[in-house]
Amino acid sequence: MTKKQRALTVMTELEKLYPKVPIPLDHRDAFTLLVAVALSAQATDKKVNQITPRLFEVAGDPFKMAALEEDEIKYLIKEIGLANTKAKNLKRMAEMLVENHNGIVPQTFDELEALPGVGHKTASVVISQAFGVPAFPVDTHIHRLMKQWKLTEGKNVIETENDAKKLFPREAWNKLHLQIIFYGREYSPARGSQERDSITRMLFPDKN
Repeated sequence: MTKKQRALTVMTELEKLYPKVPIPLDHRDAFTLLVAVALSAQATDKKVNQITPRLFEVAGDPFKMAALEEDEIKYLIKEIGLANTKAKNLKRMAEMLVENHNGIVPQTFDELEALPGVGHKTASVVISQAFGVPAFPVDTHIHRLMKQWKLTEGKNVIETENDAKKLFPREAWNKLHLQIIFYGREYSPARGSQERDSITRMLFPDKN
């Protein structure tokens, strides 16, 4: 099976398993998605979803977030990892959105990545899921599975992202990256049984 054939098989099987994929992080607009994704660094989506309702009740837009003291933000997110750094970043991010963008989340990579606590992956998620612009955010699940399926030899997530964009059609990116994440969590966890990983067995039957 060629790499292109493996990529097509992956897309076909994931579409059967996940014809509809929700965004794992609870949010109501571009700003709350941006905050949730920023908070998810080194934290589970489940934990983020537990703390954001109270945070968004108090500071659900950049103006309200910027008005809070850093310690107030820290208190609201204290149960999550790296709370000190994240509180500092969220306050400054909100201030910059107010100062430079009239409180509106920008729609370009350069402007998003200029915000504190916003890396390329976070910007990609917001660009794709809030604004519908094709992007392919790569997390550890995607990086691991792309290597497992021999669709990339990328040494890091940026190289893997570039390979994914070459292999998969642009119109599929926004849905496909979520499908791969869901598949990794449900069928092919990094630690745990691989017995349910039907896609890998399908791609490499000789190894079974």
